Amino acid sequence: MTETFLTHQQIFSLKRKTLEKRIRNYYEETHDEDTTIKLLIALQVRDELGTADFSFFLKDVVRKIMLHTKTTRALRRYYIYFESYFDKKEWKQLTSRLFAATSFIAEKAKKLFAQFIKEPLEGLAGS
Repeated sequence: MTETFLTHQQIFSLKRKTLEKRIRNYYEETHDEDTTIKLLIALQVRDELGTADFSFFLKDVVRKIMLHTKTTRALRRYYIYFESYFDKKEWKQLTSRLFAATSFIAEKAKKLFAQFIKEPLEGLAGS
């Protein structure tokens, strides 16, 4: 990770309240969604590996980032790790919001490629 305000050692050793305060302040000051999400992923790893409870860490910040900020590559890449932060209806809306145009266009492009390029070329190769 590239953040300079927290080291790897701090991420895995500071108490929950201290981390909540620092990460919340960092996000409010910088509005850097990508770094904030990456930090929250690291804390999910800490939750799984350690004994301290970091489940639903900064749930309000995650929901704000996912539902109300501009869609970025990092959000699309890491959103799956935050499924438990949303109910089913919100999750469906979030998925549609993050992948609406890109997935639709990709599916249509694959179909058109197969229909107009791949199948005719296979027909020529077989004759």
